[in-house]
Amino acid sequence: MIRYSLVCDNVHGFEGWFSESADFDRQVEAGFLTCPVCGSADVSKSLMAPSVSTARKKEEKQAVAMDLAQKQVMAKLKEAVAAIKASAEDVGERFPEEARKIHYGEADARGIVGQASFADVRELLDEGIEVAPLPVLPEDAN
Repeated sequence: MIRYSLVCDNVHGFEGWFSESADFDRQVEAGFLTCPVCGSADVSKSLMAPSVSTARKKEEKQAVAMDLAQKQVMAKLKEAVAAIKASAEDVGERFPEEARKIHYGEADARGIVGQASFADVRELLDEGIEVAPLPVLPEDAN
């Protein structure tokens, strides 16, 4: 996971976690990345010091990197994602197809989760089908 310090056009600072560096650009382009404070979609990377590996144990690095407030926020995010997944049907790669069936009344309305490409998501949004990405969180953050 890559962590970026981000800032919106209203100068609200926040962090974003991405599986690879190109994910930031794709999410900004698709309109998925917004400021958690004001909702602005005009988000950019801000300057941050590089993280240099040392001989410290993994637990020590995590303790330094995340203060108590960040751990609490991460725990709440993980709890919210888990609750969404627990109350929805995982349709996997059939997500775009199932979302369309539900939207057009061809299948019973229900919560679903799954995978979709950026192109599929854009097409769903263009059709007026509301979808939202779930954040991918680091597994070891508590």
